[in-house]
Amino acid sequence: MTNRTTRAVLVALGLLVASTSIPSSPAFAVVPTSTSAVNTDEQGIAMHGYDPVAYFTVGAPTKGNPTLTFKYKGASYFFASAENLKKFKANPAAFAPQFGGFCAMGVALEKKLDGDPAVWKIVDGKLYLNVNADVAVAWQRDIPGNLEKAKEYWPGIKGKTPESLN
Repeated sequence: MTNRTTRAVLVALGLLVASTSIPSSPAFAVVPTSTSAVNTDEQGIAMHGYDPVAYFTVGAPTKGNPTLTFKYKGASYFFASAENLKKFKANPAAFAPQFGGFCAMGVALEKKLDGDPAVWKIVDGKLYLNVNADVAVAWQRDIPGNLEKAKEYWPGIKGKTPESLN
């Protein structure tokens, strides 16, 4: 590993430790004992109630309406409009966040951290979330490398609890 790569990994690890040691409200916390491959709250709501289709159509995080709901892979997704709900129903895999909505950088480091709907990026037509803006900056320094690691680790961690990966 080069000094630059080592430094980037250490910065990312430091950011992850800092982000997981800051208390968060229960509404925005990953369920530590869940073995689900989709990041939901205690009620089974994915993406903190944000509309996954809006990232592609509006280009911004948009709160969904709880009356416009669709269940996919055991999680309830909310939508801002009936049109977005229809698009998602037609092809959920095209709109659902990668790695079940867990933090993309966290997955690259073999962790299941909460994905913040306000910290997102579309790469090659796929939606990725990160736990916070600082971690997103570290992730974006080497998106191809971090995605390669995340895709390698995801099959082995997706069925594990977040707390078991600490």
